[in-house]
Amino acid sequence: IGLGLVGFGTFFLLFGMLLYFDSVLLAFGNILFLSGLVFIIGFRRTFTFFFQRPKLKGTSFFLGGVLIVLVRRPLLGMLLEAYGFITLFR
Repeated sequence: IGLGLVGFGTFFLLFGMLLYFDSVLLAFGNILFLSGLVFIIGFRRTFTFFFQRPKLKGTSFFLGGVLIVLVRRPLLGMLLEAYGFITLFR
């Protein structure tokens, strides 16, 4: 289930970017991706990964970007998400 959710989330994110940053598709993709991640590695491990002390900057940018996409500012939200993603997995 988790792998399918992550796959559909990635598909919706890419499809939303191809359709000139459609905010509904991007928001749906973000929700599916994060819920799939929780299904794959578990809630506790996901929480501890995102909220480690050295990764708080990346987490805040990534989750802030998700929140901004949800309030229909897709370009700014995706830029913040990309920066947070790079900072998290550096």
